Amino acid sequence: MENITQTEVLIIGGSYAGLAAAMSLGRALRRVVVLDSGQPCNRQTPHAHNFLTQDGETPAAIRERGRAQVLAYPTVTFVAEQAVAATRQPTGFAVTTAAGHTITARKLIFATGVRDLLPALPGFAECWGISVLHCPYCHGYEVHGQPLGVLGNGEIGFEFARLIRHWTPQLTLFTNGPATLTAEHTRQLRAAGIRVEEGEITQLVHESGQLQHLRLREGRSIERTALFARVPFEQSSPLPAALGCALTELGHLQVDEMQKTSVAGIYAAGDATTPMRAVAAAVAAGSKAGAMLNHELIAERVW
Repeated sequence: MENITQTEVLIIGGSYAGLAAAMSLGRALRRVVVLDSGQPCNRQTPHAHNFLTQDGETPAAIRERGRAQVLAYPTVTFVAEQAVAATRQPTGFAVTTAAGHTITARKLIFATGVRDLLPALPGFAECWGISVLHCPYCHGYEVHGQPLGVLGNGEIGFEFARLIRHWTPQLTLFTNGPATLTAEHTRQLRAAGIRVEEGEITQLVHESGQLQHLRLREGRSIERTALFARVPFEQSSPLPAALGCALTELGHLQVDEMQKTSVAGIYAAGDATTPMRAVAAAVAAGSKAGAMLNHELIAERVW
């Protein structure tokens, strides 16, 4: 790769949303560079689900197949480097990689995802994406009917437990300390057969990421096949914020119905923009971002 590369569109993030955007733009005959550091957030997840034609495939296989199909378009280039700095230029943007390369582009698409902030609970990180799960639509079917847990408290814990109850009658809400549920929430959970466990969790005992049981501080253990949990997150890349892109109240990149951010010339798609974290959703958003950006480039053309 040359020290300075010029392109029409630079896509930062080469997983599902980024690749889908690249395909839309490649088919539109746009010169595109995709920058990717090779650290997708679902890299530990063994199987992807709820994605038509790819149900049960490994996330890595979907990415590799998608990358090969995108690179069949001659105007698309894939660069395995991490973007570390970005500045606004008179004609677009300049992005510098960790390897010291600079890429200038008229437009940017951020498909950089989010970074999950996992609790410092022994066994949690090892089970994340395998048997500690964030989405029942992605993973609920595979564990339906089994003894499951939900980690949460208060309003969020109540709503999440009520959702997961649809997949199993054997459900425990682990509040990991004194419950902050309202009396009405407690009544509804009890009526649904959902047990509330207030004991403090000290360890998730597992075998190669497969949860066996939760160990509580007073010495008890509760067997569970899987645990559903929602954890806080942060943007994987600081570059959108550095360029002035606004965030939502939840911490996602703010985009409109066309996937435009608050900064002219910058689009975004995928997990960085929405709580709907699913492969299918990322592909759909990336495809739209690529198409809408192409419309913008056409509108800006001097005929």
